[in-house]
Amino acid sequence: MTLSGAAVLPRDPLGIWCGRVLIGAAVLAPPIGYLWPLGFAALLSLVGLLCLPAARIDDRDRPVAILLFAALIWAAVSTTWSPYQPSNLEHTSILKLAFELPLYWSAISAARRADPALRARALHIMAWGCALFGLILLEEAATRGAIYKTLHVLYQPIRADLAESNIGHATFVLGLIWPLAACGAPPRWRPWLALTMVLGAGAAAHAFEADAPVIGLVLAPLAALAVWRWPNVAPKIMAALVAALYLLVALIVWAVRRFLNYGAIEDHLPKTDSLRMGYWSHAIDWIHIHPVRGWGLDASRMFGPGIILHPHNIPLQIWLELGAVGAVAAAAFWGLVLWRLSRSAPSLAAAATAASATVYLLFGVNFGVWQEWWLALGSMVVMLGVMNMPADEADPSARQASTSTPILE
Repeated sequence: MTLSGAAVLPRDPLGIWCGRVLIGAAVLAPPIGYLWPLGFAALLSLVGLLCLPAARIDDRDRPVAILLFAALIWAAVSTTWSPYQPSNLEHTSILKLAFELPLYWSAISAARRADPALRARALHIMAWGCALFGLILLEEAATRGAIYKTLHVLYQPIRADLAESNIGHATFVLGLIWPLAACGAPPRWRPWLALTMVLGAGAAAHAFEADAPVIGLVLAPLAALAVWRWPNVAPKIMAALVAALYLLVALIVWAVRRFLNYGAIEDHLPKTDSLRMGYWSHAIDWIHIHPVRGWGLDASRMFGPGIILHPHNIPLQIWLELGAVGAVAAAAFWGLVLWRLSRSAPSLAAAATAASATVYLLFGVNFGVWQEWWLALGSMVVMLGVMNMPADEADPSARQASTSTPILE
């Protein structure tokens, strides 16, 4: 018997272990996002490694798992004709992807299996940590990065312009995860913590000229509101639109170039956006040569100076490197993931997940699709979405095994 007289329920050791690992991840995520966003790859890999016994694929997951595995095989095959041949293992994307897929999947499975009380505690820690992250970004915006620059003086001096650029990159992290971080807060604190995150990310993004997070702070509430207002239809419409975008992106760029004054549009945009349009124009020219098979994994690196590293457009990069085969797989993946957010009644977790997913898609015009820290952040969005699910939406097998003793308040 517990102190309250309730019967002691069987404990689930694996669920408790996963919950404790998630608490550790929640403690580390905000400082990593602020000081070292690239570290998310290490964080998610560690969570996945520690929770490998919790990894499982159930009936609901099977279509997505098959798609991801098939895409991994296709990416591996494409390396045989890719003009880019890595000089060492550190730059071998296919090797990284082969480890990331099971490890990040394991991290998401851990979110399902975790003890409910410990999972709730991890969400509360994440919410308060991200609110503190937002307060620090507010201060950085007001002082041009005084805290960040001071911390770097202690262990590695950094130029002022690079420090400010790094703070701008940190706003991408908070700008992505704040809906799900706020969703996991105690209800009475939820709006205030969310406001702190939004104000901090917005102020720092504006101060350090990170345009995408500012736009994301507008799109995220709109996406959340749509999914809350129309819980059944809105996710399905999003799924169809995103799938269509992945399938038609090259045609869209071609049509703009064919029927509008593409050069004039480039000239009237800020330099960074103008450069992206240049990359996109070069990309569709190369896609036209190998539209079905693509040029191979990481081939984007070999098309300079017209394309630097990647096209700064994830759907175009997939078309360029993996061709129509990869584009269809990506479209199907996003369609399935977003479709699964459909509910018969409003769900705060589904609305927050849709908001973060929308921002993730928006930020795809800044990063390369194979960057491990960016894939890790995408996996964290899924992980936080699962953690925010109500108990009746949890993994059925996990519910049967995970009936732990409530933590005494």
